[in-house]
Amino acid sequence: MEEARSAIQDAAFDRAKRHELRSGGCGQCTIAGVFEALGVKDEGVFRAATGLADGVGLTGDGHCGALSGGAMAISYFFGRSSDEFGDMMKQVRACILSKKLHDWFVGKYGTCRCADIQEKTFGRFYNLYDPDGMKAAFKVGLPEKCSTLVGETARMATTIILDERERLARKTAQP
Repeated sequence: MEEARSAIQDAAFDRAKRHELRSGGCGQCTIAGVFEALGVKDEGVFRAATGLADGVGLTGDGHCGALSGGAMAISYFFGRSSDEFGDMMKQVRACILSKKLHDWFVGKYGTCRCADIQEKTFGRFYNLYDPDGMKAAFKVGLPEKCSTLVGETARMATTIILDERERLARKTAQP
């Protein structure tokens, strides 16, 4: 069981990292890694993550798209449905689990804001709308660093999902 779990976690990392290197869009790449590792396909959720890249809309000013994508993946499994929308408490599980991801992320990277991560890692923020900024980002290895961050975040989101599934299965199995 532990080998299968580890294989799923590794698949989430590998796929998310590969997608980020090939396609960019950290939010989508995180969701793709998690969903592919867990056997899920949902084009609507995937498309909804498009604008999360580079701190929302390539601005760097929001929190990392990988963190947003991870929270979206967690919420896909444990979030409040439209039928439950009137019940404020139905969102609590997804919020608690997403907070676990957030706390891990901030513990690992020191912040969740994209521009701050870039400044901490590279000494500056790269404007990806500017062709010279894009060239400079590639030159310093931003795609490699960000793809690893995306993979690690996909792995952690997958771990949180698997942990919660196991916890719920144990709870259901109890007499």
